[in-house]
Amino acid sequence: MEDLTGRRTVVVTGGSSGIGLAAAVDLARRGDQVVLVGRDPGRLQAAGERVRESSGERPELFRADFAVLDDVRRLAEQLRGAYDRIDVLANNAGAIVLQSVTTVDGFELSMQANHLAPFLLSNLLRDRIGRMVVTASGAHRSGALDPDDLNAALRRYRPMRAYGTSKQANILFTAEAARRWPDVPGYCFHPGVVRTRFGNESRLVALGMRLLPFRSPEKGAETLVWLANQDPSRLVDGAYYHDRRLHRPLRKAADPQLAARLWTASAKAVGIHG
Repeated sequence: MEDLTGRRTVVVTGGSSGIGLAAAVDLARRGDQVVLVGRDPGRLQAAGERVRESSGERPELFRADFAVLDDVRRLAEQLRGAYDRIDVLANNAGAIVLQSVTTVDGFELSMQANHLAPFLLSNLLRDRIGRMVVTASGAHRSGALDPDDLNAALRRYRPMRAYGTSKQANILFTAEAARRWPDVPGYCFHPGVVRTRFGNESRLVALGMRLLPFRSPEKGAETLVWLANQDPSRLVDGAYYHDRRLHRPLRKAADPQLAARLWTASAKAVGIHG
């Protein structure tokens, strides 16, 4: 499925709703060939129709559940078979997990879905990627990452601590990827507080979402789209952005030694050479 029109190929994970879908619509309207990755077949099909209705182009759809690493491996094989080049990989899939869950691969779910799965996907596609954009979060402030114990959150589980730890991992991964992959520009960003589907799953979370100054998915996607389109010479490789501006994450998400340790631990966890 090589694109002979000269358009960019942009893969958006978590593309069936929220920030991912909003970004996909915007990118497709700009003329990019958008590829949506999602977990739920029904929502994925509906998202594809929305992109088609908005842009006139039907996106390619790939189903994968990031709670299953074999799904990620299969997705990587499918994408490699379909595209000689992925101009932009938007690692956007992720969730806040309200209860302690261990995946079939043996990892705490938010750490796997938000960090280990995109880490694996990016590594498996590394030679095809032209640029990488990672959806991180200001919630990294609540993170407590220990690369020697990626399942630490399973003990005395707290949803926001687990989520924040996975988002801390996103920022560290982006920075370390920039050091290891100098030919693949990569950036991460905080989208702001965006109302998403998980707010319907808990009364407490739903109340918090009503009280917080939430954004629309379209507003949350603005920086993703901007990072996907800016000239790399005008951006800082491996850096963290918010509202299209460079921001400094907390020290614990900007420690190069911690980032290197996380990379090594993540590679071992997903079974690839680090």
